[in-house]
Amino acid sequence: MEFRSGGNGSGGDQDGPNPRRGRKVYNRHTPQQIQRLETFFKDCPHPDEAQRRQLGRELGLESRQIKFWFQNKRTQTKTQHERADNTALRAENERIQCENLAIREALKNVICPSCGGPPFGEEERQRNIEKLQLENAQLKEEHEKVSNLLAKYIGKPITQMHLLPPALGSSLDFSPGSFPSQETGGLSIPTVGPALGLELAPVDICNASVMYQFKGFPDMEKTLMTETAAGAMDELIRLVRINEPLWVKSATNEKYVLHHDSYERIFPKATHFKSSNARIESSKESVVVAMNGMQLVNMFLDPNKYVDLFPTIITKASTIQVLEAGLIGSRSGSLQLMYEQMHILSPLVAPREFYFLRYCQQIELGVWAMVDVSYDYSKDGQPNSSFRFWKLPSGCMIQDLPDGCSKITWVEHVEVDDKSLTHRLYRDLVSGSLAFGAERMVVTLQRMCERLAYLADENTPTRDLAGVISLPEGRRSIMKLGHRMVKDFCGVLSMSGKLDFPQLSEVDNSGVRVSVRKSTEPGQPGGLIVSAATSLWLPMQSQTIFDFIRDEKMRPQWDVLSSGNPVHEIAHIANGINPGNCTSIIRPFVPTENNMLMLQESCVEPLGGLVVYAPIDIPAINVAIRGEESGNIPILPSGFIVSGDGRSDSGAGCTSDGNIMGSGGSLLTVAFQVLVCGPAAPQQQLNMESVATVNTLISSTVQKIKIALNCSGLD
Repeated sequence: MEFRSGGNGSGGDQDGPNPRRGRKVYNRHTPQQIQRLETFFKDCPHPDEAQRRQLGRELGLESRQIKFWFQNKRTQTKTQHERADNTALRAENERIQCENLAIREALKNVICPSCGGPPFGEEERQRNIEKLQLENAQLKEEHEKVSNLLAKYIGKPITQMHLLPPALGSSLDFSPGSFPSQETGGLSIPTVGPALGLELAPVDICNASVMYQFKGFPDMEKTLMTETAAGAMDELIRLVRINEPLWVKSATNEKYVLHHDSYERIFPKATHFKSSNARIESSKESVVVAMNGMQLVNMFLDPNKYVDLFPTIITKASTIQVLEAGLIGSRSGSLQLMYEQMHILSPLVAPREFYFLRYCQQIELGVWAMVDVSYDYSKDGQPNSSFRFWKLPSGCMIQDLPDGCSKITWVEHVEVDDKSLTHRLYRDLVSGSLAFGAERMVVTLQRMCERLAYLADENTPTRDLAGVISLPEGRRSIMKLGHRMVKDFCGVLSMSGKLDFPQLSEVDNSGVRVSVRKSTEPGQPGGLIVSAATSLWLPMQSQTIFDFIRDEKMRPQWDVLSSGNPVHEIAHIANGINPGNCTSIIRPFVPTENNMLMLQESCVEPLGGLVVYAPIDIPAINVAIRGEESGNIPILPSGFIVSGDGRSDSGAGCTSDGNIMGSGGSLLTVAFQVLVCGPAAPQQQLNMESVATVNTLISSTVQKIKIALNCSGLD
């Protein structure tokens, strides 16, 4: 290869007379020079002036010669690449032409798959189209007849109801027995619903204007649900895996909070609530729990087990419809429309209700993502527009760890329309995302997974002072009874949908909320039950209050019903590492109650603790001690819930041994339930005197606690 030389460098023009001075001189570089230039070209095809001078000094060439060599080399390389591309494109073009010719030849020899004969001609195709159009017109006519018939008996046009597509292979049944009788009192539709592929739910025709409600969703709405869930899943995965700039650490507690400007740039969307009172709550937290990922996935997709995992937060949950069951084994792709009610701590905190889509996807081996996103669902024709809470993509990522554990990263992201402001006692706790935030969800999940591990362990520590529990089945039955007691207690704290007596809230400025309900549910005493609850602020750490209430030696100081007599713990079942997590059987030393024991469950978490107890007679508790089914044992729990106040100086958190810590004040909720009359007694026996007695009972208990904790001077 020859390169043009410029200047008077090595290999250039020589001094003195030269007969060819007017002609350009070309010199061939040595193999060593070319090898060095080729090596440098691979790393840097565009050297700058300093690099060219350095190469010139190394090779004995001028900078100008180096420059021309690189120009020629770049041109040569470009030409070679273009030639190779042209060759590849020419070969691809020839291949496509060959395929095109083969397809044309195959079309000439196509046969009918049904009869093996030649394909339809244009005339035959037109006849088939006309035949299909005629059949379509007949089907429309039949559909209109059936719609009019159903509308006659249902009372509204068929277009206002959701129809399920008919099952494959089903046919319409127009026999006389398929239609309702027109005789008075003979209204029944035995076969029309199934024949039309409709899922019918019977309704009391004496109290309703329609006889049947149609369940299910049209295909278009199912498609919308699927797209909504898929978009939410993509957003959740990014929220879990990305910290900055989506999440920033709070300066007060080092917790992650959402950076709203960054979030809106990445996920632009309109706000759901247009009210000036609307606000956003967001949080993210990670923990390790003692349960494997597949077990957690299955429990999250089962509404009953889901409530069991969060008994102090989720008071109600149900699956409205399973849209996709997901893959067998991994549950990946499962999609459900669900309902849940959340409530915590006190009647002063409003419960939260959601209709939402829950979508599960296995991201990789041993890793699942579970996303929840609110959905506008109309129940019984009534939209959920009255709900003041809207769940933006929230949920968790579950990662399997060794030894049967899992790492959980939880995201809570909710839009709140706070029309009626939260009570001042709980305002800081709720608005600071500590009440319904990710941290509360994961610490509760961690606590319940630990409890389930103790429930399954045959070697769970049990301190049986009186030889009460001798069988492992009895220990598990008592622990299950204690768990149900906590669920029932937390379920009545919202006091929603009950008969309230707000006038009692001002009696002696006690702030007591009282409600009355008629109980007919299994597992509860039948009759009229009065529930009373109050919440107050105390200027001390939550752990101190929890230890005081749980201590059996201190119980006579606050338990009005003990009349100052001591109590004795006769059985103690540990259900966690912390000594405060246990189920106990207590014998009260009250002469008139020799046949009565007390079942007590205490639980402590980083964000608070609770002590729940219920009187239970000896024959009933013996059923559980023998390991028999305890689901129908009637219990009526009362108890206490203690938590931090949510203020920035309270230092919410926990110590290394799982105790509550904090330097600020605490919020204490006291709740009692009393059966005032049995199911056989007339309801007129309930009077204001009975309700006032319960109000006095709870007020006296609060005053005793204040005196014992040296807080009697508080309002």
